[in-house]
Amino acid sequence: MRLSPVLALLTAAALAAALAACGGKDAAAGGDGTTAGDPAALPMPEGGGRGGITGMPDAGQPGPVGAPAAAPQLDENGNPLPPADPAALPADPDAVAANDPALPVPAGADPANADAAAAGPAAADGAATAAEPTPEDAVAVVRDYYAAINSRSYGRAYALWSDGGRASGQDAQQFANGFANTAGVSVELAPPGRVDAGAGQRHIEVPVSITATQRDGSQRRYVGGYTLRRTVVDGASAEQRAWRIASADIRELKP
Repeated sequence: MRLSPVLALLTAAALAAALAACGGKDAAAGGDGTTAGDPAALPMPEGGGRGGITGMPDAGQPGPVGAPAAAPQLDENGNPLPPADPAALPADPDAVAANDPALPVPAGADPANADAAAAGPAAADGAATAAEPTPEDAVAVVRDYYAAINSRSYGRAYALWSDGGRASGQDAQQFANGFANTAGVSVELAPPGRVDAGAGQRHIEVPVSITATQRDGSQRRYVGGYTLRRTVVDGASAEQRAWRIASADIRELKP
């Protein structure tokens, strides 16, 4: 049976009203006792209430700054170990060596190395000055002179005179002939005098007491001294800067 248009329209309106009534009752009840429009009825994202929906802290509340805290050290039973005592930590070896006189001082902590580095060329000049011949070196020249005579090394003894031996007033052969009757010589050296400065030279006197034994067994005694000199001008050779015998003032003691 076909319904009239008016009856069909009324039937559709009645169905729509019934459905609307059912839907309104469900929305009002919310299914869990909550009221529609209540924010608490909305689902909360994970981390809700603690910040933004991303779970990050809200602006103006930065998280922890810096490296994360180290995990506590545990003993064999799983118990936390006490924090390390800073006084028990290994000390700086350089600092320990610098403060302990029984230990060698590291090169970097040695004040002497720092002073030498700061001195620079001046230190080199000081070392060169310290290497200059001393009065004791002059005494050693006279001692070597008589040691060469006793060993009959007359050429070596002759070379200990200044100017390559010429300061003796003899040539090498004449010098050697002067000891033809000498069997041996002993010498006693007294402390040297002060160093005198000359024009580009230095002079010093070394007092001596000599006993010469002749080949026939007789002895002759002498006293006096030797004057030695050396050159100090720029460009002088090592030989010229060394002490050499310049003159002798020797007199024989009569019995």
